[in-house]
Amino acid sequence: MARMLLKGLLSIATRRFSSTAHHRMKIVPVPVRQDNYAYLLIDEPSKKAAAVDIFDVARVTEVAQELGVDIVAAITTHHHMDHSGGNENFASKFPGAPIYGGSKQVPEVTKIVKDEEEFTLGDNIHIRCLATPCHTQDSICYHVTDKTNKSHPGGVFTGDTLFIGGCGRFFEGTGEEMVKALTYLGTLPDETIVYNGHEYTGSNLAFGKHIEPDTAGNAKLTEIVEKNKVTTGLTTIGDEKTWNVFMRLDSPAVRAATSASESTPDREIMDSLRNQKNSYKG
Repeated sequence: MARMLLKGLLSIATRRFSSTAHHRMKIVPVPVRQDNYAYLLIDEPSKKAAAVDIFDVARVTEVAQELGVDIVAAITTHHHMDHSGGNENFASKFPGAPIYGGSKQVPEVTKIVKDEEEFTLGDNIHIRCLATPCHTQDSICYHVTDKTNKSHPGGVFTGDTLFIGGCGRFFEGTGEEMVKALTYLGTLPDETIVYNGHEYTGSNLAFGKHIEPDTAGNAKLTEIVEKNKVTTGLTTIGDEKTWNVFMRLDSPAVRAATSASESTPDREIMDSLRNQKNSYKG
């Protein structure tokens, strides 16, 4: 069973880069719980890996063993249990390995990171922290790039801030903060691959079509959803700008759906969209 799971996960991790070779950075999604994603961020030459949002330590460790890599760190996007709930077990199993997070609310955190802070995994992976408070005030997205291979497009672990076709609930923040967070993520290179915290893509697509049925991006996202049970790692920041209504506040359809006038601030449009999504049953 583990080998079948691993084969499927590696297929997801590598199909994005099938036309290029010698990538030193590999990202392997590991589905956990009902719809969460943990990840292994792997530096291939050193065989060192970081576990991102490790909820199920046993499952993620099993995948790491199958890949022949050593887990040397944990990276947490925010303090919610479904993302940080494995940290205590991780600290016990990997004593001395750093646990990165955005605040003391992250269980067992040893390295509290702030906006624009940078660190390295293994020999080649550069990690830059992007503070995106809203879903939680300690939400950190992690932009990862291969220092030695500029052909790799890089990726961003977005936790519950940015989803494929959606965004997280404003549990600890405001619409204004989510506008800032998504605008910030939108400054990353368009080719940056999105690795989000949950498999919500199907429901996000349905809501997006409800709000903005005629945007050109819907066709591509529909195909992705229809062909893949695991959609993380298959889209980019540039893609999100074509179909994610929460990143398209200037769209006439989005403005019409939120009854926005020319003077309506983006924060009010964002609040309206999120409230509609919260109650959407389509």
